[in-house]
Amino acid sequence: MKKTLLLGLLGLSLAASAAVLKTDPAKTTVSAVFKQMNVPVEAKFKKYNIVIDYNAAAPDTSKATVEIETASLDVGDAEMNKEVAKKEWFNSAQFPKASFVSSAIKSAGAGKLTVTGKLTIKGRAADVSFPITVKTEGGKQVFDGALPIKRLAFGVGDGEWKDTSMVADEVTIKFHVVGQ
Repeated sequence: MKKTLLLGLLGLSLAASAAVLKTDPAKTTVSAVFKQMNVPVEAKFKKYNIVIDYNAAAPDTSKATVEIETASLDVGDAEMNKEVAKKEWFNSAQFPKASFVSSAIKSAGAGKLTVTGKLTIKGRAADVSFPITVKTEGGKQVFDGALPIKRLAFGVGDGEWKDTSMVADEVTIKFHVVGQ
């Protein structure tokens, strides 16, 4: 009886330490950082869905899924926002969402994780791996990271926009995710 009760309590405490985190949209940001004519630009995505099933006690059991509405990229100008949704850029009509699905999350030391998974943009998928930091702030889990990619590998910027002297091929997807 005591052993069953102890195992049950242990199971409950482990289940309580692993939780699917709901993101706080007021504090969470996802952006694309790139250079346009050699000038740094940071554009924010306004619509996304991030699901993190995080277990601080056993990070390797954690999972993350991200979906970003490509037409929600705000580059700071209404006309340019329409432009990046066009076929040459994100082709948001045919590919309304970019996604990331983790395949592994590993501890990389205190407050650090290495996340591996599949990134899909404009129908093209690639295996990626990147570091993130995780901390508890005000009772909430906070995840910060950056994923460098090459936009042309995903077909973002076709036709005349393949010219990397106008818009650099290197793009960094930055995120600051606050879980509730």
